[in-house]
Amino acid sequence: MKRKHIIALIVAVGFIGIAAFALVDNKIDYSDFEKAQASGRRAQVSGTYDKDKGSRYDVNSNTFSFYMKDRQGHEMPVKYAGIRPNNFEIAPSVVCVGKVEGGVFEASDIQTKCPSRYEGSGKMQNPNS
Repeated sequence: MKRKHIIALIVAVGFIGIAAFALVDNKIDYSDFEKAQASGRRAQVSGTYDKDKGSRYDVNSNTFSFYMKDRQGHEMPVKYAGIRPNNFEIAPSVVCVGKVEGGVFEASDIQTKCPSRYEGSGKMQNPNS
């Protein structure tokens, strides 16, 4: 093999190694609050908004905060740098991406599931009827 081919092969293997490391490092796992807090890494937590404790939007700091219960029943305050997502009050479930810092889940993204009234009834309808 020529020297140029060997150098090109080493560079290609290096780029593949860097790409693999970046993918593993940026992987976001589905988790609950307890596991997210223990890992200290970014996690994706699914749960429900605790309506009894309410929510708050601070205009000055542009932060939205609320309490969320994960699927295991663990509750934690959530703080999000942004406005309240659409359908938040009526969403049957909420998914937050972020990490736990100081006992608060600092969310970088919040997604809400549409209420069931927007979903089909489960029955197939005949388009010709």
